Amino acid sequence: MATQKRTVHCGIQRAPGVIYISAGDILVSVEDHQIRTLLDLHDQVIDQEDGYWIKIEAWQVEPTKDIPHGIRYTLTLHAPSGKRILGYDNAHAVKAKRSRFSGQRLPFDHKHRHVADKGVPYEFKDANQLLEDFFNEVDAVLKEVRSR
Repeated sequence: MATQKRTVHCGIQRAPGVIYISAGDILVSVEDHQIRTLLDLHDQVIDQEDGYWIKIEAWQVEPTKDIPHGIRYTLTLHAPSGKRILGYDNAHAVKAKRSRFSGQRLPFDHKHRHVADKGVPYEFKDANQLLEDFFNEVDAVLKEVRSR
């Protein structure tokens, strides 16, 4: 029996921060794939040698004005004592210090450099960029603490 060929029209559509790829009745967004990668890392603890470790938590929530991507996340680097020495999260809005930002509502996405740090805004672009930025900063922090 001869097999019948079927032609499927494919297309690519771009929107801010997302690429949609369609083939027939299937529509996949690259952003969905990136978010899935982050969600798959939920509850992972990653050894960084010499007692340092990373913990990743990420779960899906209803998108809101404060969390438009619909992902709640916490990515942290810990010292051998367990103390957090770096963290990226969106658990709360960053409180503005007295500055040109006073009275403004700052984004939930932010990073902490040490335990007492209340956080500085982090511009969330997509899940892959978040992971890349976090792991690049982990490398820099570990290089710094190990050179002391």
